[in-house]
Amino acid sequence: MTTVVTGTAGWASGSSQRALTGPPPGTAAWNADRSVGRELPDPASASPAEVAAFFGTLSGREKQGLARRHPLVVGNLDGAPVSLRYRANAQALRGTVFDRFAGAGRQILAFDPRGRGQIAEVYGDLERARKLSVIVPGADIDAGTFDRKSDRYGTPTGMATSLRAATGDRTAVVAWAGYTTPVGVGLDAASGDLAEAGAVRLTRLTRGLAAVGAPKPSLFCHSYGSVVCGLAARQVNASDIVVLGSPGLRADSAAGLRTDARLWAAKDATDWISKVPHVQLLGLGHGADPAEPGFGARRVPAERAKGHTGYFAPGTDSLQTFATIAQGEAR
Repeated sequence: MTTVVTGTAGWASGSSQRALTGPPPGTAAWNADRSVGRELPDPASASPAEVAAFFGTLSGREKQGLARRHPLVVGNLDGAPVSLRYRANAQALRGTVFDRFAGAGRQILAFDPRGRGQIAEVYGDLERARKLSVIVPGADIDAGTFDRKSDRYGTPTGMATSLRAATGDRTAVVAWAGYTTPVGVGLDAASGDLAEAGAVRLTRLTRGLAAVGAPKPSLFCHSYGSVVCGLAARQVNASDIVVLGSPGLRADSAAGLRTDARLWAAKDATDWISKVPHVQLLGLGHGADPAEPGFGARRVPAERAKGHTGYFAPGTDSLQTFATIAQGEAR
């Protein structure tokens, strides 16, 4: 099977990654805290709706105290107040190798220092936004490469800021590097293991957004990130799922995703992803090409996009269409 998948597609080597799962660091201390006179919601089992309801019973002083004592838990707790998470994550980031994210004006919705580091950043006013998008990136993205200067439109920061600018800054965008991505284009990228773990985390993110009153988002899923979105499609809380440069969604058709979200697909003629065989056998490969007409996705034009990471570049037809989707104006 390795020969079938790697030989025909020219998969490069990549280092094996272990998915980061489970509750955030500091959970044991959080669970032992009785400072508000009762048990705190367990990050490992409480739903975002339960978390939101709990925080709704607290005073401002109690909320601030919990965030100060347990910044890594509060900062990663889906369903906790958004502004409280920003403050908790700013505290957690200071003094780390990622402390650049603690700078003034940055709105960090999640930060987990374990492994290669995971992070999510909000652009715009999430608490008042009428339209919301979430960027789900592909391989080689972590806290270290999240806002790298090279290959800008292949980074969560570049994609998010370009999309928001294309809407005239009328939307909020979450750049989400909240799962363990493959490194390189090796067997991790050809399998669904990391995507399955990522799908659980993405589903919880969207339910956490709903729990704090945010609008149902449009998901923009790049490359391996589209595998994550395909596996999450049935349970994720989203209005639209947009896949670009996708190796497959682990489904034979749009109907096979069993989602009420509208599905869109983009692939430009110069994207190397076209060299990846759209097969799925013995756990390797991601199945049918969602950009093919027979799959059943709505088409996003990408004639002016170039390469695998050019879909969000200013002036492209793909970005223009993304902006209409993000604003709820596409049909």
